[in-house]
Amino acid sequence: MKSSSRFYPLVLGGAALLAVLGLWLIISQMAGPKILPRPWSILEEIARLWRTPLSGRPLSGHIFFSLRRVLAAFGLAVLTGLPLGLALGWFPVFRKIVTPIFEIFRPIPPIAWIPIAILWLGVGEGSKIFICYVGAFIILVLNSLAGTLYVDRTLVNAARVFGANQKRLFLEVALPAALPAIFAGLQNGLSMAWMCVLAAELVGGREGVGFIIIQGMNMDRVDMIMAGMAVIGALGAIFAALLRVLEKTLCPYRKQLV
Repeated sequence: MKSSSRFYPLVLGGAALLAVLGLWLIISQMAGPKILPRPWSILEEIARLWRTPLSGRPLSGHIFFSLRRVLAAFGLAVLTGLPLGLALGWFPVFRKIVTPIFEIFRPIPPIAWIPIAILWLGVGEGSKIFICYVGAFIILVLNSLAGTLYVDRTLVNAARVFGANQKRLFLEVALPAALPAIFAGLQNGLSMAWMCVLAAELVGGREGVGFIIIQGMNMDRVDMIMAGMAVIGALGAIFAALLRVLEKTLCPYRKQLV
């Protein structure tokens, strides 16, 4: 029974994938390849972009530029957003001081920062990394804040009864309990960074996966556009899987909590 229940989601996922591919082929046949290319046409375009330089770079070079921007921005967001969110959740006085200021900036979409980022930092790497950073930073702050703020007070009170000080309460009770919410923020923050890098590369970019997509639009090449989208989806799935492995390593108790 356990083995069958383990493979049941895989069977459902495989069936859903086959159904989507079948529907894709039907729509492609009805609309024509210029509207919706067939799946193998997109794979062929990815292979062509890998071999044939676009704007002087093959696909691997464009992936490198996008990856560098996303990872730099995401790393900065982790270094600044996580400590801020944890501090907001753990220190009530600090939360009352900072929250009104944070609430002013929170609703502003990251794309709205593009004009001011260009004015401040030009059209180079700095502005692109800044836009990705803003998108990831907000999500990481909110998730780490929520994870810390809603720690089970029974656990905190029990630790106090046994003589735990503030430092041990935070490091040994609050932080482990907040890790699932933090990892959810890491997943969403990384996804937001990818969305933002595309928007940034559409404005004044000559390299990156977003540049490939905009070139496909300019050349009326739907297969090139979808090839860029497929590359982004594959990279996002790889990083999401890596984060899930890290989460299982650092907080194996998540399954019990769920």
